[in-house]
Amino acid sequence: MIKYRLSCKNCKLVFDSWFATSKEYDKVKKKKLLNCYNCNSLKVEKTLMAPKLINKNLNNEKNKELQLYKNTIKKYQEFIKKNFEYVGENFSQKVRSIHYSNNKKEKGIYGTASKRDLEELKEEGIDTQMIPWVEDKDN
Repeated sequence: MIKYRLSCKNCKLVFDSWFATSKEYDKVKKKKLLNCYNCNSLKVEKTLMAPKLINKNLNNEKNKELQLYKNTIKKYQEFIKKNFEYVGENFSQKVRSIHYSNNKKEKGIYGTASKRDLEELKEEGIDTQMIPWVEDKDN
């Protein structure tokens, strides 16, 4: 996961957003799916920011707290992987087919969807949840 500080060139709002990778940011930007949540403008750009490095010798309490959060997220991920079906990029399509059919699945689904897809699902009355996802390797 990578966090970018973004700036809207239209309304001057500065906000942070998380992406799976830097390539994911580029992909979302290229597909014009990155917009300002305040004014809905597509004129959103990355701003200059310094990386946050964690020094294991300093601020040990913060490191412990960060590790606790990561472990909690990983436990949720394990539960989801065990109890839900992964549908990948087809999440929006699959959730609609389940919602609009009378054949409700016994097992829930999870996958990936754009912000726009999630907004459209919400407008259709389909409740979805978004959670952070931590890679299995240490970041």
